[in-house]
Amino acid sequence: MKTSILALLAAAAVGVLAQVEIPAGVPRSLEEFREKHQYKSRKSCTRKTVRIRSSQNATDDISDAFLQGLKEANHGGTLYLPKGHTYMIGKPLDLTFLNDVHVQLDGTIRFTNDTPYWQANAYRHPFQNSIMFWKWGGKDIKIHGTGVLDGNGQRWWNEFAGLEILDPTNAYLRPVLFYAENATGLDIEGIHLKDSPCWTTFIVTSKDIAFRDVACTAESNNATALPKNTDFFDSLNVENVTVERAWVNIGDDCFSPKSNASGVHVDTMYCNGTHGASMGSIGQYAGEKSIIEDVLIENVWLLNGQHGARLKTWAGPDVGYGYINNVTFRNFWNANNEYAAFLDSCYFNINETTCAAYPSQVNITNVLFQNFTGYTSGKYGRAVARLTCSPNAVCENITLEDFHVTSPCGAPVVLCDGLTEDIGVPCVKAASVEGKAALKPACTTAMAALPEPTPW
Repeated sequence: MKTSILALLAAAAVGVLAQVEIPAGVPRSLEEFREKHQYKSRKSCTRKTVRIRSSQNATDDISDAFLQGLKEANHGGTLYLPKGHTYMIGKPLDLTFLNDVHVQLDGTIRFTNDTPYWQANAYRHPFQNSIMFWKWGGKDIKIHGTGVLDGNGQRWWNEFAGLEILDPTNAYLRPVLFYAENATGLDIEGIHLKDSPCWTTFIVTSKDIAFRDVACTAESNNATALPKNTDFFDSLNVENVTVERAWVNIGDDCFSPKSNASGVHVDTMYCNGTHGASMGSIGQYAGEKSIIEDVLIENVWLLNGQHGARLKTWAGPDVGYGYINNVTFRNFWNANNEYAAFLDSCYFNINETTCAAYPSQVNITNVLFQNFTGYTSGKYGRAVARLTCSPNAVCENITLEDFHVTSPCGAPVVLCDGLTEDIGVPCVKAASVEGKAALKPACTTAMAALPEPTPW
């Protein structure tokens, strides 16, 4: 069952088909995104150009040629992969030696889908038991073009169906599509990141990272095995991250820096069918300090997903500690999401009793949700935002400003628990009479049209 924004927009409510009008100028498909935010592949006339042979069929592994091509292009050259050609990668590659190298990807790089082989041979990282097809690293690396980096994920999704990535008994590991470690000056421009088996990107211990004019999609042809955990962006220990103009249609977080991220700026991102623009999760590992600080995410459209702007910190026995500080979510358009703003200090999958007994040890300070408009799905009735601070944590200066999200169920309500300060709008406790009443009337009414034109 191939998903698209148009198809999901049509199903705005249970049992009701409704055409939802997106604001003027907002793309409705990947094609419209490319038309609005055009990227033209630019071939350098001054850099040495290296070419390699392409694959003849789906099992023709050119990994050795790819590695050799990057070695020849290293220190000032460009590896050129032209349009109309496919390059199959069938074994793990260590590309952490790079310095001043470009890859012009106008064709397709695709990974083989031999799941037993990759599970036995892929590189590994201990964070959430991750594995990866390859690892990039070094200085001044640019991957650009109009081509596709294809994770060939359908078989992985089929075989993973019904499992959970964070289940400690899960032994079915799926590779990250693009992994980089110890990279400085990594630019990814124009390309289409497609059908990753698991996270699409995972950037570790790196700085000065940029994504521009990129598309990230994960679309299944099997309705019983949808893409899972295919986050567009995940990170660990990064500084200075920029995302400008991204189209994201996947099955998990649209954007999700994890432990120790600072200096993050996202501007203009379209998210369909995602879990939202998330900070975290952090605080997962006992005894480890995790932080997220100095983040601005602005001009974001979130459609047909779980939440809009989201902060998530682990609670429960044996968790870590740290803080989230100075985060601004600005100019967010919501359509058919559950909560437009969600602060979850009881992550992952624990009930209120356990969270109270083993609260989060992550403090959250100076968070602004500014200029939020649009509509929720009605899954939580009239509740359009929920902010829950753990009883053991400090939550200070959490503010909603120009927050005008409505619900198809009636007058919108903001829920807040554990916050002792004014948040800028009226809010009630979830367990209060008003809170229970707001959560009760889940609706099936079709979502109303969004306003136009865009107010920013």
